[in-house]
Amino acid sequence: MNSELIKEYLTYLEAVKGCSERTLEAYENDLFRYENYCANHDIEPEKAAAYEVQKFIADLSAENMAGTSVNRRLSSIRGFYRWMVRFKKREDNPCTELKNVKTPKKLPSVLWENEMADFAILPETAGILWPERDKALILSMYSGGLRVSEIVSLGMEDISSNFEEARIIGKGGKMRYVFFSDQAVEAIKEYLPQREARLSISGKENIKDSLFISRKGNPISVPGVRWIISRYAQHSGLGKNIHPHSLRHSFATHMVNSGCDVRVVQEMLGHSSISTTQRYTHVNLENLKKVYRRAHPHAKIGVKNG
Repeated sequence: MNSELIKEYLTYLEAVKGCSERTLEAYENDLFRYENYCANHDIEPEKAAAYEVQKFIADLSAENMAGTSVNRRLSSIRGFYRWMVRFKKREDNPCTELKNVKTPKKLPSVLWENEMADFAILPETAGILWPERDKALILSMYSGGLRVSEIVSLGMEDISSNFEEARIIGKGGKMRYVFFSDQAVEAIKEYLPQREARLSISGKENIKDSLFISRKGNPISVPGVRWIISRYAQHSGLGKNIHPHSLRHSFATHMVNSGCDVRVVQEMLGHSSISTTQRYTHVNLENLKKVYRRAHPHAKIGVKNG
C-alpha cells in the first residue's frame, strides 16, 4: 500500500459513495496508521495475509484501545481491501474471515417515568433559557420518540391541525407518523404565540416553516438542541448523562415497559431492523432486576451479605 493508493481510495469514497469530510478524515487516519504499522513490521500491505491484519488488530487491543475504536479501524481496512479487489488491484480480501472484537453491550441512557416527568417540567422551574419553547421541545421529542435531527427539521406544515401528530422524514428518507401526548400538544399551543411574536420582533416573519426557533428567530440547530438539553440536565440533579437521544431512548423503553409490542415500537421509531429496537427489552430487564433486588427478601439478604 502506498499513500497514493490511499488517496485514490479516499477520492472514490468522496466522489462515488458521497462520504462526508468527517468520515473521510476518519478513514484516512485509520489507513495511514495501518500503513505505518506495516512499514514498521516489514509487511507489504498489498500482499498482507489475514494473520498480519489480525496482528495489527491485536496490537491495537493490547494498547487498551476501546473495542468500538478497534472495530472501526478494522472496518476501514476491510473496506479498503474490498475496493482493491473490486478494481482488480488485489485478488482477495484478507479481512473476509476476520471478526470484530467483542464489545460490551452498552445500554442506552434512559430516564425512568418519574424522572422523565420531572425533567419535562424543569423549564417551568429552572428559570433559564426559553421555558415555553423548551417544555414544548422536550415533550415533543419524548412523546414522539424523535431524533435530534428530526426535531430540528420539523416544520409547521408537517404537523396536523390539532397538533396531535406529525409527519417525519427519518434516516434514509423514510417517512413515518409520530404522535404527541396531550401534555406535548398543550405545551406546543402555549409556545406558538411566543414563536410568532419572536419572529415578528426579529424581522424574520419569512421563517414560517421551522416549528422550533432560537431566541434570534432562526431555525433551531442540532448543536442548539444539545446545548438546551445539557443545560437542563445540569439543573436536574439526576446525575445521569442526559442528551437529546436520551429522550428517544426513554420513549422506547417506557413503551416496551407498558407492554407495547416491540414491532409497533420499531415502527414508531423508524428502525429498519427489529434487532435495534429489541435492545429496549434489555433495558426493561435491567430495570426489573433492580426492582427484584430491592423487593425480594432473599435478594436483599444476598446484597447485604455480599
